[in-house]
Amino acid sequence: MNVAGASIEARAEDAAAVRAARVAAIAGKYADEVDAEGRFPREAVDAMRAERLLSIQIPADLGGEGASITEIADLCSILGQTCAASAMVFAMHQIKLSSLVEHGAGSDWHRDYMRHVAKEQLLLASATTEGGIGGNLRNSICAIKVVDGTCFLEKDATVISYGAHADAVLITSRSHTEAASSDQVLTVFLKGQYRLERTVEWNTLGMRGTCSDGFLFKGEGPAAQILPKPFAEIAAESMLATSHLLWSGVWYGIAADAVARAQAFVRAAARKSPGTPPPGALRLAEVSCLLQMVKSNVLAGLKIYEEAKADADRLSSMAFAVAMNNVKIASSEMILPIINHAMLICGIMGYKNGTPYSLGRHLRDAHSAQLMISNDRILGNTSPMLLVHKQGTSLLG
Repeated sequence: MNVAGASIEARAEDAAAVRAARVAAIAGKYADEVDAEGRFPREAVDAMRAERLLSIQIPADLGGEGASITEIADLCSILGQTCAASAMVFAMHQIKLSSLVEHGAGSDWHRDYMRHVAKEQLLLASATTEGGIGGNLRNSICAIKVVDGTCFLEKDATVISYGAHADAVLITSRSHTEAASSDQVLTVFLKGQYRLERTVEWNTLGMRGTCSDGFLFKGEGPAAQILPKPFAEIAAESMLATSHLLWSGVWYGIAADAVARAQAFVRAAARKSPGTPPPGALRLAEVSCLLQMVKSNVLAGLKIYEEAKADADRLSSMAFAVAMNNVKIASSEMILPIINHAMLICGIMGYKNGTPYSLGRHLRDAHSAQLMISNDRILGNTSPMLLVHKQGTSLLG
């Protein structure tokens, strides 16, 4: 949606975190409804557009604000504290946008498209999963075909998060029909250039509002929309790192809100019995420590990525890949114990729906963390690197 110029200037004066807090407040009003109905969080996404958060990563000369990955991860955590599905939609949009920002700057078409994203506040979806290979995003079965400057692609995309609601889809494929499965490209297809035939319905335990249905994707568009760099470089230098870091920001937000509810429960109990340590006080101290560990893990990962972006060799190193993989594993595995601690503190009031201390949605959403991308797959990718890469032992690097 378009935003009036005066409104844009007024919002630009606000810190991004303040704007995200306004979006979070709206997302929180509809979070339970979005979860119960398994519907797209349209109110939250409309608010993101109104606050111009969808373009915040785009460089200023292309109409955005040039926000860093650290700033964006903070916004993910703010949104994650009220509605994890809304936060995940925002995170996944920013992950796809990072591919354009980091790898499309040298292409006239992609630079112009970033201007269009900023002006219209367009929402980008991802299609990397494919029938026959599952979540192994570094391999494709389908292949893009280019004929007289036009590209054609048909893909059995078993998951396209919020695909039916997106303004464009960034989709992986083999670079040509004779290419190896790992010789991939990433292509931007705009709404109107593709058809989606739903093949799988997204009816899940948690993260229900991401509406990650499966589709048979059929697209046709100008070949200029294929990103100029191989997807192997895009994945290694930006996509995997931003995925692990921004997802971790969302998960931290879920855990932080669970701890906040547990803290509110203990405080309420303390007011009822002044001078007597309330039940759950010790567990609250324990869970505070666990939450700090997740925060420290995410912040350390963000620092590593921000520093590596200035050094191409470091960005493509095994040490960097291992570090990013470890951030994802640690964050995704730690949030479930945190929410379980919070549930034990809040007791039946946390177990029941509709109370100020309800944690059922948090727990169900958090279970997705170890499955996006599967921790077993990530550990399987990390283990051979550790056979040849020496783990660092210094606290300073």
